[in-house]
Amino acid sequence: MQRSFVHAGVDEAGLGPILGPLTLGYSVFRAPCDASELWRALAPAVTDDPLRDASAFVVADSKLVFKRTPRCAKRLEATALGFLALRDPARRPHTTVARYLWETPAEIALDAPTIARHPWYRDGSTPLPRHWSPETLELRVESLHRALRKAGVELLDLGLRAVPEAELNRSFQETDNKSRTHWHASRPIFRRIWEHHAEQGVELVVDRHGGRMHYGSILARDFQDATVELVDESPECSRYALSERRGSRSMRVTFAEKAERRSFAVALASCLAKYARETAMDAFNAYFAERQPGLVPTAGYTTDGRRWLEDARELVRRERIEATTLVRTR
Repeated sequence: MQRSFVHAGVDEAGLGPILGPLTLGYSVFRAPCDASELWRALAPAVTDDPLRDASAFVVADSKLVFKRTPRCAKRLEATALGFLALRDPARRPHTTVARYLWETPAEIALDAPTIARHPWYRDGSTPLPRHWSPETLELRVESLHRALRKAGVELLDLGLRAVPEAELNRSFQETDNKSRTHWHASRPIFRRIWEHHAEQGVELVVDRHGGRMHYGSILARDFQDATVELVDESPECSRYALSERRGSRSMRVTFAEKAERRSFAVALASCLAKYARETAMDAFNAYFAERQPGLVPTAGYTTDGRRWLEDARELVRRERIEATTLVRTR
């Protein structure tokens, strides 16, 4: 019998901006091959080449998949909604922004009162997909489904966690550290992968940002039901082995720079997170443009975010929006 492996990946989008949410994507596959070989196993339905988006789903670092052009928006949406559709019994794409941002899955989403503090995210009835007809995307999903089945690859789980501005600021105040807040936001995803998919062992790869190299102590704190063994720590890559103290779960965790190049699961997570971030910012911009016609949209990054805040200053004052609900403190 051919041996199978469980591969998981986690990545984020929006850690640096001053406006909008932090979004974290994850994906989990069972496959008869290494995570780096999934592109080849799923070809030609899947590619890492953005120029082949007319015939394949593009799974790669979201910075390569997406630029702010209509073609790139369509490309990113196909990847995010296409793979999510595989988890639907009828293989149909998500239908609303709210379902994508706050119910994918609902178990790791923030509570409703936290989300409701941000009026620009309250109306999640905007239909999805935005750049495809549902029928056309469903046909492409069928080809993707056949490719996975032919390759003996099973998509076990995928989704995202969106953390809006007020919750980020609350966490920044608590931790006084952006990397710790990032970890706290990611923790529910790590625990979900451990609890749902580690019975037969899982290889988890996490895209690493910043200069942090040592994760052993923080893993031991958040996985008190496991022993944590250091495998290797270097400037490029840090690896740890987790074994459940009273059970059969095990997980090898790798924190690596440019992890989306080595792991298909991380690359897909990157696309899921980026689509969530862009979808949230579209909702953000639509909300404020409705109240101030002609207000130029923003992606929320520092320079343009400050421009937007200046342009919207009177609107923000008139709407009595608290600064800590709108603008990140770090």
